[in-house]
Amino acid sequence: MIMQEQWKEQITQLQKMIDDSDRIVFFGGAGVSTESNIPDFRSADGLYHQNYKYTPEQIVSHSFFMHNPEGFYEFYKEKMMYLNAKPNAAHKKIAELEAAGKLTAVITQNIDGLHQAAGSKNVLELHGSIHRNYCMECGRFYDAAYVKNAEGIPHCECGGMIKPDVVLYEEGLDPEVIQKSIRAISEADMLIIGGTSLVVYPAAGFIDYFHGKHLVVINKSETARSVGADLTIAAPIGEIMDAVVV
Repeated sequence: MIMQEQWKEQITQLQKMIDDSDRIVFFGGAGVSTESNIPDFRSADGLYHQNYKYTPEQIVSHSFFMHNPEGFYEFYKEKMMYLNAKPNAAHKKIAELEAAGKLTAVITQNIDGLHQAAGSKNVLELHGSIHRNYCMECGRFYDAAYVKNAEGIPHCECGGMIKPDVVLYEEGLDPEVIQKSIRAISEADMLIIGGTSLVVYPAAGFIDYFHGKHLVVINKSETARSVGADLTIAAPIGEIMDAVVV
C-alpha cells in the first residue's frame, strides 16, 4: 500500500517489538471499528457532533432507557446496531496474532462483536455487546437481529421488556471483566493501544497496570492523556496492522 510508505520506519519498529514479544495485549476503542464504517462518538463526524433532541450521552443512559425506552431504541437501533458491518484489517491481524500464540487478550470498548467475527477468542468486552439481549422479567436471551427487527420496543414472549447487554451511562462495568482485563494487562510484555482517545474512565485507567517492555499507541488523533508510549503512530489502525507480518 502506498499510504503505508509514510509510516515505514514506524511499522518496522512496531514489527520488531511484536517479534520481541509473546504476551501481547490489544486495548482498543471506537477507532478500530470506524474502518468497518461504524461511526464513533467523539471524532469530528461522530455521534456527539450530530444534532439530536437529546445528547447521545443522555439517550444512552440507564435513566433514559428506563423512562423513555422508545426514544432509546429508536436511537440505539439506528446509530449503534450495525449488523452488516464486517471485520477490517485491524480485527483480522489481531486475530492472527492470537492464533499464532503471540497475543493473549483483546480488551475492547466496542460493543459490535467484530473481534469475535474476525476469529479472536479471548475478547474482554468492557462495555458489553449488542449481540446479547435479555428480558428484564424472565432473563430469556435474544440475539441482535431480534432486537433490530422488532417494531419499537422489543419485548419478550413473556411480555417483559428486553434490554441490551451493553453498559449504559450510570451503570457500572462488569467486575469480572475488569479483573480479567487488569490481569491481562499486568501480565503482558507488550500493550498495543489502538483507536481510542483514552477519554472514557475507568477503562482508560487500566493501562496504568502495564509494566511490560513495549507500549504502543496507534490512533488517528492525539490521545487525551500521555501514556509514555515507546512508539506512537498517528494513522488509521487498519493500515498499520495490515502491514504487520505474523
